Amino acid sequence: MSVTGVRRAVRESVSGLPREFWWLWTSTLVNRLGAFVATFMALYLTIDRGYSASYAGLVAALHGLGGVVSSLGGGVMADRLGRRPTLLVAQVSTALSVALLGFVRDPVAIAAVAFLVGMASNASRPAVQAMMADIVRPEDRVRAFSLNYWAINLGFAVSSMAAGFIAEVSYLAGFLIEAGMTLVCAVVVFVKLPESRPKEDVGSAEGAAEAPVSLGTVLRDGRYMGVVGLSFLIALIFQQAYVGLPVAMGEAGFTPADFGMAIAVNGVLIVVLQIPVTRFIERRDPRLLLVGSALLAGYGFGLTAFAGSVAVFALTVCVWTLAEVVNAPTQTGLVVRLSPVHGRGRYQGMYTMSWAVASLVAPLMSGVVIDRWGSEWLWGVCAVVGTVAAAGYWRLMRGLPDDTAEVVPDATVGAAPDGGAEAPAPAPAPAPAPAPAKAKAEVNVEAKAKAEAEATGV
Repeated sequence: MSVTGVRRAVRESVSGLPREFWWLWTSTLVNRLGAFVATFMALYLTIDRGYSASYAGLVAALHGLGGVVSSLGGGVMADRLGRRPTLLVAQVSTALSVALLGFVRDPVAIAAVAFLVGMASNASRPAVQAMMADIVRPEDRVRAFSLNYWAINLGFAVSSMAAGFIAEVSYLAGFLIEAGMTLVCAVVVFVKLPESRPKEDVGSAEGAAEAPVSLGTVLRDGRYMGVVGLSFLIALIFQQAYVGLPVAMGEAGFTPADFGMAIAVNGVLIVVLQIPVTRFIERRDPRLLLVGSALLAGYGFGLTAFAGSVAVFALTVCVWTLAEVVNAPTQTGLVVRLSPVHGRGRYQGMYTMSWAVASLVAPLMSGVVIDRWGSEWLWGVCAVVGTVAAAGYWRLMRGLPDDTAEVVPDATVGAAPDGGAEAPAPAPAPAPAPAPAKAKAEVNVEAKAKAEAEATGV
């Protein structure tokens, strides 16, 4: 591509988005630049504090349990209290608990504070996703989610390399830096971001239908919960980048800086590839994209069993990073498409919970498997889980006609997504017309966030 073409692509990617989006984007970037705990907790516990891999897995699991508790709670708060108050409470609480984690020494206290950190940090994610959908026009949401995902991984790439060297000097400094930058995010939210929660018009038919949207509505939505279940399997694999991989590298004699350099490849590749890959896959069959990305994720981690140097570890990271780049926008497109406007917090909370549950299960799985059978078995399990997820995507998507891949219009909030349980409505609504080809392609690429993962970080 020529320089002129690159400039045009960049201009088209960033123009036309509201000012509030860019402040939220800035908050996301600052938050990820200060990320430390989630990436280096396992190394901190096993190398600096001298605990076993099983204990490190237990603490990481409690961190994930806190996220499970707060995922749905944060979603309900975002719908009831508003996006802005939820973000403020979550970010201030995260800063305080992260700072405290750097000072506690008792193993029980470490586990308890890690639970609080997980609960506080995860509570902000449904609010961020809902706010972004609120403030950006539907036709611009593809670009907005892609740019936010890009910011997450740019911050992750920088923080992974920097935090690896910080950890060799002082883990405490890493905890305090993260706490300080999270407070900066809270200030940005307080000063620059207005409340974005849509107002319910109780005098309209839509308003009457929106009010009953509840967690029960989400749970009865069969199609949506199928996506959530498959998201859990994918997240279970990707979580090994932050628990199984650092522990395995540490036991093999590699330093925190080595791990930081290897894992930073993930963020760098996403920064480089996300926008061009998104433009490439937007008109591809989502079923093939989801199946292929699940296989790449499982077998990308499976290849780690053969790694014996930092370069080879980095090569395996390249493989499963490509899976993440493809899976994230495609899967998030399904999630956003099936979320009614006045239930966005709850729907996003349920999706976030799939990653939180994975962050609870993955450390327990990796710690036990590594301690009892060795890391090679862990990477074999990842390959199996990836295969199962691919089969699940194939079955779910094959059972759905192509015309169902469309966003629920704001005017029909309260109507259930196709194939799921119906939310209460004052009168039956006619089936929506098939989406135009362009719109259908766009919604297939609405991109998240490592999430969990972060899928996959705010």
